[in-house]
Amino acid sequence: MNPQILGLRVASVVFGLMSVAQLARLLIRPEVVVAGHVVPLLPSAFALVALGGLSVWMWKLSNMKGNSVRQWVCLMESFP
Repeated sequence: MNPQILGLRVASVVFGLMSVAQLARLLIRPEVVVAGHVVPLLPSAFALVALGGLSVWMWKLSNMKGNSVRQWVCLMESFP
């Protein structure tokens, strides 16, 4: 398996697990206190959507065939 494809799949699984953790926080509703302040649930809702989207996007990229994957990898490597 191509190392870039493997990296995309690993990243997809990590983002997926993080989105499941955010979903669990929304369902269980534990009280999270940071420096004496209760953290609201709204940031977890945003994180759930963002992380879920990243997970799906990365998984779709890892399933692209041949030339399309090389084009995306070249595009990503061109950024500083």
